[in-house]
Amino acid sequence: MRGLIIGSPYIDWILAGKKTWEIRGSPVNFREKIGLIRSGSGLVVATCDLVDFVGPLSLRELKRNARKVARSCPEIRVKPYKTTYALVLSNVRKLERPRPYTYRPGAIIWVKLPDV
Repeated sequence: MRGLIIGSPYIDWILAGKKTWEIRGSPVNFREKIGLIRSGSGLVVATCDLVDFVGPLSLRELKRNARKVARSCPEIRVKPYKTTYALVLSNVRKLERPRPYTYRPGAIIWVKLPDV
């Protein structure tokens, strides 16, 4: 299983069901169950299904889908990446007890996890 490292407050918005798109600067070529990792914690806090990716997105498209990134349209003034993509997340399941994981130094986006 792969784990996606997400900073706060974004991971909290995903866990609360307010955010269904995670914005990144590169596309992915897989669709599968993934672990969600709270950045800096060393913990997998949830799992979800990565069901699609959308992009590259223009600023206009990003604004049109602002609610999917837990924002209002006026809050989005620039694209966060030169080439911006949305990872579409579904079926978020918060773990009853977050699970520690071992990672190699330098991992900043994706890590390899045992099945959670």
